Amino acid sequence: MNTTTLPLKNAPGLSPLLLLCLAATWLVWGSTYLAIKIALVSLPPFFQMGSRFLVAGVLLAGWMRWRGAPWPSRRQWLHALVIGGLMLGGGMGGTATAEQTVGSGLVVAFIAVMPLMIAGLNLLWGEKPTRLESAGIALGLLGVLLLTQGQGFGASPAGLVAISVACASWAVGSVLSQRSLPLAPGPMGFASEMLAGGLLLMGLSLVSGETLPGHIEPQALWAWAYLVVFGSLVAFNAYMVLLAQASAGLASSYSFVNPVIAMLLGVTLAGEQISGHEWLAAGVVLVGVVLLLMGRARNR
Repeated sequence: MNTTTLPLKNAPGLSPLLLLCLAATWLVWGSTYLAIKIALVSLPPFFQMGSRFLVAGVLLAGWMRWRGAPWPSRRQWLHALVIGGLMLGGGMGGTATAEQTVGSGLVVAFIAVMPLMIAGLNLLWGEKPTRLESAGIALGLLGVLLLTQGQGFGASPAGLVAISVACASWAVGSVLSQRSLPLAPGPMGFASEMLAGGLLLMGLSLVSGETLPGHIEPQALWAWAYLVVFGSLVAFNAYMVLLAQASAGLASSYSFVNPVIAMLLGVTLAGEQISGHEWLAAGVVLVGVVLLLMGRARNR
């Protein structure tokens, strides 16, 4: 994780693959939140997320089978169901639900607290934070508290609940995938997670009574396709590679880049309104995350 506080060209131990994965999670994911918002014009949240991951999972699994990879075992499918249910069902489903009433920039600013939540969960495995890490966690939580008092979240209690559930689910799934519930090796494991999570999301869509409009806007279809290719096949798999080959902290370092990209895209392209109070709160969250990463770097 210390590599996130240094220029990447001077960061030892980062392979070209990990550099590409970091670029995908930092830059591509920052744009997917606006794509989710655009797709919501015609595609309801659970259906949008479920169909997105099902299509991506089928494509990836088919490609891996063509290359001779075996199917996951029964235990690995069970792990995929749990991790996919948490990270995709709760995490991505909750995010799309929140974006129905809250701007994409504010949603991703809230998500910036993810490394702080992961650090808290790792306490269960005896990983105690240093003083600098503790200061980062405290400052990040203060920033989130300030963010919830802004006009965006203040006007949408349902959106606040949805994004809180999304963050907690994603953090728990990220930690469990590293600690207790390993997936099948390589991309086949990621495919199984997307398939299991996608099926669960489609079930949630059916239970919640989601329906498609008679006419689907072209921009919604283009946004959905972007999410399938870049959000799922590229960025999500990059994140899972980072979880498998790097620390959870490095994998979640996208959280201090995504808010800036998402908020700028939301304001410039989607006309979202973000107050000065909310910009300040997002900045406090990001400073907390940076302190957390610096503390981990010194500790290691």
